[in-house]
Amino acid sequence: MAVRALLRGGSPAVRALLRRPLSGAGGGAGGGGRRAALMAGGALGALGLGLWRRAAAERRQDEEEEEEEEELRFMAPPVSGLRELRRRRRELRSRMELLIMETQAEVCRALAALDPGAAFAVDTWERKEGGGGISCVLQDGDVFEKAGVNVSVVSGLLSEGAARQMRSRGKSLKAKDGKLPFCAMGVSSVIHPKNPHVPTMHFNYRYFEIEEADGTIQWWFGGGTDLTPTYLNEEDAVHFHKTLKEACDKHDLKLYPKYKKWCDDYFYIKHRGERRGIGGIFFDDLDSPSKEEVFQFVKSCAKAVVPCYVPIVKKHCHDSFTPEEKLWQQLRRGRYVEFNLVYDRGTKFGLLTPGSRIESILMSLPLTARWEYMHTPPASSKEAEILEVLRNPKDWVH
Repeated sequence: MAVRALLRGGSPAVRALLRRPLSGAGGGAGGGGRRAALMAGGALGALGLGLWRRAAAERRQDEEEEEEEEELRFMAPPVSGLRELRRRRRELRSRMELLIMETQAEVCRALAALDPGAAFAVDTWERKEGGGGISCVLQDGDVFEKAGVNVSVVSGLLSEGAARQMRSRGKSLKAKDGKLPFCAMGVSSVIHPKNPHVPTMHFNYRYFEIEEADGTIQWWFGGGTDLTPTYLNEEDAVHFHKTLKEACDKHDLKLYPKYKKWCDDYFYIKHRGERRGIGGIFFDDLDSPSKEEVFQFVKSCAKAVVPCYVPIVKKHCHDSFTPEEKLWQQLRRGRYVEFNLVYDRGTKFGLLTPGSRIESILMSLPLTARWEYMHTPPASSKEAEILEVLRNPKDWVH
């Protein structure tokens, strides 16, 4: 029965051989019956091998087509290779790399749809110490002055400067012969629009692993999404924060208020006494309640990026503006630069990591900015209104 199933649809000669009795005409087991059996067996083996080869070739072709189709979802092939990620698809590191690749593609396509006259330059790079990345940058478009969405997947030995930075946050990292093997991956984006009525937006979601001297693996997630408007629009602020709150609330109602406050505290320009923007959510060193639960939370936050921001861009990208409003935007961008270069943890880590790609790290800086000596906006002006919120953060969703 199994043989007939295997050879169903085979040649008439093979089917005829299968129908012939194994014994000779006289009922013995010799002569023609044995030859018929041998011929049937040979035909069976040849056909079976041919079918196996054809099936294997079809499987390889199907796998290659699936890989090509899957890679088309991304801006470039993954750093670790799609075949390797699929082979290790149950491992969290592979799932995280696929998530950051998907997030990069989703955001890039959403932004490109808003600015059809421009295109993302896709730049893949390798790091000799281990890993690499994909930088996608749209520059000088009609809607966006500069929009970058970067993915990096790097590994190697943690530099002493980076280790000091982590220990300063309370990490107890025990090195072996002064060496700390690490793996870090993440997606990071900063979007600077041309129109001063469209806010700048930043998001970053990342995963770290560090192997200590005794083989213990320390792991944690970090990230967040925040908004930096030039002018305050309360409706936009509520939409942005409400969307992020909904993403957090799927996992725990305590997360949004906790990470909203963390964001307000983190994006604080101490020497100016003001926040970089109107906040959002921010968290770091997140390693509980479990790796899977934290990953699912990070995934929800990453999926909220497009819906929290794109509607705001659509709403304001064609608003009219004055030269004075454009000037204020340039001054606020100067504050953005000050925070990123003086305080930002991700920028510091990148600059302290050997073999880092400086162009990708400093992608967050705007194409244009301005610093004026002792600039103070008039009281009760729209410029003064945003400064008040930056100095005294508001609760936008209650």
